[in-house]
Amino acid sequence: MPKITFIGAGSFEFTRRLVRDILSFPALADSTIVLMDIDDERLSFIKAAVDKIVTAGNYPAKVVATKDRVEALKGADGVVCTILVGGVQVWRTDIEIPKKYGVDINVGDTRGPAGIFRALRAIPVMLDICKDIERYCPEAIFLNYTNPMGMLCRAMQSQSKVKVTGLCHSVQGTAEMLARWIGAPMEEITYLCAGLNHQAWFLEFKWDGKDTYPLIREAIKRPEIYDEEQVRNEMFLHLDYYVTESSGHSSEYIPWFRKRPDLIEKYCTHSTGWNPGEYAFILKEYLRRENTWKSEVKEWLGKPSMDLKRGKEYAASIFNATIGNGTLYEFNGNVRNFGLIDNLPEGCCVEVPVVASKHGFNPICVGPLPPQLAILNNINARCEELAVEGATTGDARMIFHAICFDPLTSAVLSLAEIKKMVREMFETNKNRLPQFRHFS
Repeated sequence: MPKITFIGAGSFEFTRRLVRDILSFPALADSTIVLMDIDDERLSFIKAAVDKIVTAGNYPAKVVATKDRVEALKGADGVVCTILVGGVQVWRTDIEIPKKYGVDINVGDTRGPAGIFRALRAIPVMLDICKDIERYCPEAIFLNYTNPMGMLCRAMQSQSKVKVTGLCHSVQGTAEMLARWIGAPMEEITYLCAGLNHQAWFLEFKWDGKDTYPLIREAIKRPEIYDEEQVRNEMFLHLDYYVTESSGHSSEYIPWFRKRPDLIEKYCTHSTGWNPGEYAFILKEYLRRENTWKSEVKEWLGKPSMDLKRGKEYAASIFNATIGNGTLYEFNGNVRNFGLIDNLPEGCCVEVPVVASKHGFNPICVGPLPPQLAILNNINARCEELAVEGATTGDARMIFHAICFDPLTSAVLSLAEIKKMVREMFETNKNRLPQFRHFS
């Protein structure tokens, strides 16, 4: 009877989907599902949702809800983390302060000034979770879904001995999008994808063994396809490989699209796919959900039936491979770069194919990236390396230097302007970042 613990279980939509997937595997159907969150109301709602899934599937699973992290982790075989350190009102300052200085960020959860400050708040919490795992369930498989993925995983993988990897759905989501564009059944598609989280590349994308990039280039000529992902399609046309993260996200990590109002208007405002790239829209949606999530949850709980079909997230299949029946499973995970990608920094966090088994995680060597991709990945990876070192040592100067070289920030601001912006961000976060000395 495996014990699988969710830290930050109050993330209702995500937790219930992962639980549905986990219980769909016969080897995991009798698991003890432990739901841990610090919010009583959210915890109550997700407990009701998971109970409903167990009843609907007639699973022999046990469901436990608790606010005690130690209780939740004792003896766990698997751990999933979906926490958010600070709410929307904290997150919005990560975006609104840079925007005041001319750095136009729209999501801010991965890298750049917003992603780095998000990491600074989250890394101490993640390391505390790792310490508890080392003490109460040292053999547990730890799957992280919290952003900024690369920096959090890099910190945990260097500061702890926990078997941790980070998971993101942008790889399989983009693969399905590209298959749809060329009319290919997903079951006939194979691919090799590697790079950084939210900036990995489809080095191969094949349909029945044949290269599909010529078909994708043809598809992009259709206005409705081009408009769906304007930034990513421009990147593909000029860099020759398709990147994994949406246009709204991707535009933040590069210097070419968000540095002038005319470019923002042309490339970052009118995409028809998810995330049109406008912060005002995204903030409005976040704030709307703060007011509507309870009614949406109650509506879902009131439905007489539900779909128990397994989704496409990696977590359940990884648990099945590692603590279930041992069936090997390949996924794209975030691990440290020790001999995996030749032309990215040694030891940085990369997103590469990984095989999960009873032996844990076995990442696959990819070799060198095409040089034009490696240049961009190197800049972002080295900024992340510097930010993580600053976060774990409390060196505010390192944080400033990491932001100095961020591609978008450095395309917009002078060094003096960056320093002024970083000083204001530290001042705004001073009560949440006591580990940092005064930044001047």
